[in-house]
Amino acid sequence: MSTDRKGITRRDFLRGTAGFTMAGAAGVSAVAEEPARPTQQPASQARATVILVRDANAVDAEGKANAEVLQRMLDDAVMALLGEADPVAAWKHLVQPSDTVGIKTNIWQFLRTPVVLEAAIKRRLTDAGVAEDRIGIGDRSVRYDPIFQKATALINVRPMRTHHWAGVGSLIKNYTIFHERPFTWHDDACANLAGLWEMPAVKGKTRLNILVMLTPLFHGKGPHHFQKRYTWPYGGLLVGTDPVAVDATGLRILQAKRRAHFGADQPFAVSPKHIQVAQDKFHLGIADADRIDLKKLGWMDGALV
Repeated sequence: MSTDRKGITRRDFLRGTAGFTMAGAAGVSAVAEEPARPTQQPASQARATVILVRDANAVDAEGKANAEVLQRMLDDAVMALLGEADPVAAWKHLVQPSDTVGIKTNIWQFLRTPVVLEAAIKRRLTDAGVAEDRIGIGDRSVRYDPIFQKATALINVRPMRTHHWAGVGSLIKNYTIFHERPFTWHDDACANLAGLWEMPAVKGKTRLNILVMLTPLFHGKGPHHFQKRYTWPYGGLLVGTDPVAVDATGLRILQAKRRAHFGADQPFAVSPKHIQVAQDKFHLGIADADRIDLKKLGWMDGALV
């Protein structure tokens, strides 16, 4: 079990996000307090950092999230990512008091973003100086919500699960609802979902991506399928500034769980290829596991990655 909490320095973080095209999609360079220095590292050699934090007490036997534990997990992950020993100091790397911040959540009825996690994120945004009336939380209403219409920063948070049209419901896919016709992105297993991140409503605004891995859904059989027996108490969060790297790590965990459950490699009903396409075609982030630095915090029994 690794408990490396050093993370990266503020200077390294700002330099990396400002100078690297893929990470630039996250928009964190907007809060840099020093001039950006272009990196000399070719994109093919660039790396991403993802934090996996887990706690055996994150959810109870019924899958209900523990608010206190989730706040601590979120804090630990953001501090490790940004190299700070204080959670508020870490969040000040991500947002400024002048920002208007939209927390893009996901309210799918069977496996939604926990309300207590939404509250934990909002708490840290206000601690970092963002006024409460400049923070919005939304999913299906984001195209009409005044906060999201004016947002200068986005926090992208959703649960990981299998998905009938995209293979998996990912952070990349979580922005589909910003488009006026979301169904038009379903062609070819939703391969081009990363194109959503070029829309003016989201381009360059995402400061943090949080993939909820508390009770992931690892198998499904249709567009609205949910069976609790295909979830398990993983008790984790995956956190990073690169949405592709976070999604790719979550996908590896689901693939490992499917192998363990079915006794062999079990392909998804629909290929989740949009994550690799996000790297190879859209240069949104890093999908290749050998270029993702995974830092693990907390309980790691059965981590699968």
